Amino acid sequence: MTPFALNSPGGFARTSGVADLVVYLHGFRSSSRSVKAQKMIDCFDQAGLSSHLWVPDLPASPARAMAMIEQHLDARLQSQPELSLTFIGSSLGGYYATVLGELHAQASIVLLNPAIKPYDDLQDQIGKKKVYFSDEEIEFVPAYLGDLKAMEQTSLTDPSRYFLVAARDDEVLNCDTMLARYRGAHQLHLLGSDHALSDFDEILPFVKLAVGLP
Repeated sequence: MTPFALNSPGGFARTSGVADLVVYLHGFRSSSRSVKAQKMIDCFDQAGLSSHLWVPDLPASPARAMAMIEQHLDARLQSQPELSLTFIGSSLGGYYATVLGELHAQASIVLLNPAIKPYDDLQDQIGKKKVYFSDEEIEFVPAYLGDLKAMEQTSLTDPSRYFLVAARDDEVLNCDTMLARYRGAHQLHLLGSDHALSDFDEILPFVKLAVGLP
């Protein structure tokens, strides 16, 4: 396994159980067919808990993506006001997961190499782009950068609700920036790996613990 350092204030242990709804949010130009998304789907299937997991295909527009997620959450909360929530986010999905985690104060959040300032990181991604793991194409327009900036959460109300996986050798995002942004969170610092977390099978046991999977 990739060498790692685990920094966990108060200790790291399995949560009391899987949340009523676990939302997996993929990264930029990714989809529900990504390797990590499919592995999470498999984990929930094997545990007999597939009904707890929602893996949406997010539109390129940040505002539309957030509106779609919140509409789904609102519908669930209307029928189940005490609905417990977990957000899992990869890369740009990690940015969204942080926004949602701060809007839903009782949620737990798992972050996989999360984007910290995507409104800066994605400036060179303007235009039409192919979606990975798909034949589809998206168009990312300049206004979306402003949308990302507008939804930014500059502080965390309770870092202990967050579990961060950050790869030292991430070739897209800066590992130190991630570690600093989520200071006080449970942190799995991989001393290697890459942005895609190609060694995700080795990381899965930690992620399963964080979301309460057996």
